[in-house]
Amino acid sequence: MKIVADESVDQRIIDRVRLAGHEVVSIADAAPGVADEWVLKHASGMDTLLLTADKDFGELVYRQRLAHCGVILLRQAGLSISARCDAVVSVLGSHANELATAFTVIAPDSVRIRRPPHAEA
Repeated sequence: MKIVADESVDQRIIDRVRLAGHEVVSIADAAPGVADEWVLKHASGMDTLLLTADKDFGELVYRQRLAHCGVILLRQAGLSISARCDAVVSVLGSHANELATAFTVIAPDSVRIRRPPHAEA
């Protein structure tokens, strides 16, 4: 699976996702400091999921209705880095067919996958 990781994603998560066989473009490496809108447009233009820990992407997707190919928001406070990595890799594996065009939230005790009302199926 191809993924764009926002600057807010811990490098150890990016490394673990790559180790699991996914292709990850890190914004921190490729284009540090760019605006969230640019990141979302870049991921969409590459036809990839966006992995982020920045809640501002919910605003861009739900309120501004910007195009995307799927966003995964990490809300994993209180979990060890190992548990955070495991959760992300698990969701990518077990929900791969559901993530495109969805807004997914990975929390300590849940995974919520929702399609914004304007998302294309």
